[in-house]
Amino acid sequence: MSKQKSSFSGLLVTAAFIGPGTVTTATIAGAQFGYGLLWALVFSVFATIIIQDMASRIGIVSNMGLAEALHKTIAQPLLKLFMVLLIVSAIGIGNAAYEAGNITGAAIGLASVTDISLTTWIGLIAIIAAIALLSGSIRFVEKVLIGLVLIMSIVFITAFISSGPDMNALFNGITNINVDASNVTMIIALIGTTIVPYNIFMQSSLLATSDNEQHLSPQILDNRVKNVLSFSLGGLITIAILGTAASTFFAQGIAVNASNLALQLTPLLGEFATLFFAIGLFAAGLTSAITAPLAGAYAVTGVLGLPTSPKEVAFKIVAGIILIAGVIVAFSGFKPIAAIIFAQATNALLLPVIGIFLLIVVNNKRIMRQHTNGITSNLLGWSIVLFIIGLGGYKLWML
Repeated sequence: MSKQKSSFSGLLVTAAFIGPGTVTTATIAGAQFGYGLLWALVFSVFATIIIQDMASRIGIVSNMGLAEALHKTIAQPLLKLFMVLLIVSAIGIGNAAYEAGNITGAAIGLASVTDISLTTWIGLIAIIAAIALLSGSIRFVEKVLIGLVLIMSIVFITAFISSGPDMNALFNGITNINVDASNVTMIIALIGTTIVPYNIFMQSSLLATSDNEQHLSPQILDNRVKNVLSFSLGGLITIAILGTAASTFFAQGIAVNASNLALQLTPLLGEFATLFFAIGLFAAGLTSAITAPLAGAYAVTGVLGLPTSPKEVAFKIVAGIILIAGVIVAFSGFKPIAAIIFAQATNALLLPVIGIFLLIVVNNKRIMRQHTNGITSNLLGWSIVLFIIGLGGYKLWML
């Protein structure tokens, strides 16, 4: 069966990682460390481009998502069982937890500027996400998310420019790499909120098509350009969020909390800061509320050998379970801020395992034919994996 292809899968991935977790994590990073951790964000965006390019190639060349391709690559039964359990638990169950934060974040944005209760907004946002997922149309979802990403871009990037950033501090934050006990958790969280493991599965599946092999090289090049543009935009949004927080909270010595997150937009928007921050948070939450179940369903159905098309019943059931689980947790009074930082950090610690799976598949000549990784891609890929393993090891050593 021919699979429905996303014309701009990179923007879907960008929409997935710019969620309430990203807004919160980048805000707290800027409030606590100023521009000092910008280098970690720049690294994360660069690493995302490298990793998602590999995932994209798998989908384009093999006509399979990463989870499906792993089935073809890993023959050892115990290793395959480990892979299935890891993906189903970490991606499937983990996405349900993220979904609670996504829905709650979007609802908090709307509840802060209306008289409608948080629980009502949670229900309405869940319905909107359900309609998008049940439509089974990638193009419909893509159009909605592109619009929301553009809203976030305008709000946060304009606010960052208007805040009058300290360019010397900004340059130092990008070029001075510093890891110590005080910032390692936040560094890991920033990486985890940008290089998201389930997005690796999602993009490879979105790009799995039945196109003739003679068109593969132009497809790979075209997608690579789109990825660079999409992830650079996502990186700019995240840098803008961190930068506005640095200019407001860090520069003025103000402690950040759930009630004053919008303060970073005050220099630009004055009394309208809360309204526009609410719009940005809603957009971030809704995009991720749609893409998290979508990405989780691609990973879980693929690894279980089930149909991976959004139009298939099995796919919709898995996506629905993730959405419903997120709604249940959201209704239970889930408090996102501390949990979001922990979740993003945990995400980054899972990444090396998924990264190793990815590198195994993308170097399998039987699946990738002449489109396997070159020496440079492998060097970059393994360097990223080893760096993140090193951060995790340092964090554990500090405990």
